[in-house]
Amino acid sequence: MASALIVYASLTGNTEEAAEIFGQALVEQGIEVTIKEIGSTEVIDFLAYDVCIVGSYTYGPGTKGELPEEAQDFYEEMMNVDLSGKWYTIFGSGDDCYPEWCTAVDDFDQQFQKTGAKLAVPSYKFNLNPEEQEMEDLYERAKILSEVINQKERS
Repeated sequence: MASALIVYASLTGNTEEAAEIFGQALVEQGIEVTIKEIGSTEVIDFLAYDVCIVGSYTYGPGTKGELPEEAQDFYEEMMNVDLSGKWYTIFGSGDDCYPEWCTAVDDFDQQFQKTGAKLAVPSYKFNLNPEEQEMEDLYERAKILSEVINQKERS
């Protein structure tokens, strides 16, 4: 059975809620899931899983979106870990009233690319909290991710 680690940063609970929804969707696809807060996780924890998932909000007190403070060490630590042979995806919440929207998702995507991990499904950004459409989107991404992993296991 494939396994996934979802690591998230959440200030208002929106990204945590999305992590739980995505995790449940993956479980329903037959993937074993562990969910952890980013501040209590090390990047090397990803080595024990087939799929590496980061969920992060974007902090935006100014005009430029930034990584959350609790995610910065994890982000920097990613440069020192080889995740070749692993799959990854990223999701995150933002507030579209800011000109730089959900940039933490983009930042983590760039960092994952440097680790050697392969993108399983495209990154996913949503505004504020996950509502019905976002839940459906997360479930659809879980199905696609499961198909990608199962196809790899068959080859």
